[in-house]
Amino acid sequence: MKLLRRLLLALLILIVAGYASVVGYMYLNQRALQYDAQGEVFALGNTALTGARDVLIASDGEAVSGWYAPPRAGMPVIVYYKGNSKSFTEENERYERFTAGGYGFLAFDYRGFPASPGEISEANILTDALAAYDWLDAETDAPILIWGRSLGSGPATYVASQREAAALLLETPFLSAVNVAAERYPILPVALVMQDQFRNDLWIDEVTEPVLVAHGTADRTIDVTNGERLYARAPNPEELWIVDGADHSDLWDAGIWDRAKPFFDRALDR
Repeated sequence: MKLLRRLLLALLILIVAGYASVVGYMYLNQRALQYDAQGEVFALGNTALTGARDVLIASDGEAVSGWYAPPRAGMPVIVYYKGNSKSFTEENERYERFTAGGYGFLAFDYRGFPASPGEISEANILTDALAAYDWLDAETDAPILIWGRSLGSGPATYVASQREAAALLLETPFLSAVNVAAERYPILPVALVMQDQFRNDLWIDEVTEPVLVAHGTADRTIDVTNGERLYARAPNPEELWIVDGADHSDLWDAGIWDRAKPFFDRALDR
């Protein structure tokens, strides 16, 4: 009987030690797990964006790199907050469609992503996001539209809670980053150890802009219930677009741009 107790105690110690090791590993490496900040930086000259230019935006004593194209006369401008992987320059097809429709745009890499040196953290991403919005607001008198994709839904929602834009579009957003982590690792105390939590569920309370949320039912990165619950919290909900069978990166090909334009028109007509 004593031997059995000792074996059970030893097994318990091993389980606790193993659990603590997993938690410790995730705590120490959480940003490497949360962000995929590697990828090619495409040159602006190799795109069809003939009316755009490279810009450097001051942010908390450092600088982030982006592309800016002014809108056609009488048209609005989109500030685009990218997701958690690669460089904003990879999404040049989106910007080409924006400008072809007369929209201006500003897109950039947060600090620590390929085109912008620095350290990745939630605080830096939010600071960079505000700096980009304020740079754009000083650059143009055109109405500003905020578009946040995936991770970018965090800074987009935060900026919309702090500034007065014309509209907020959230593509595959999370309720919060910590909520996604808790769904993915339900046995780990992520709420206690996660540093970059991106609390959209709190920031959305202060968003007065009309909101469109777009999500896919087959999203394996951020479950569609995140978008649905975030939309339900929006003070000024305008449209919830759920695409049956769409995964995390499918909404552009599914026609989100054609969905966005009438939403932006309605917001600007208010």
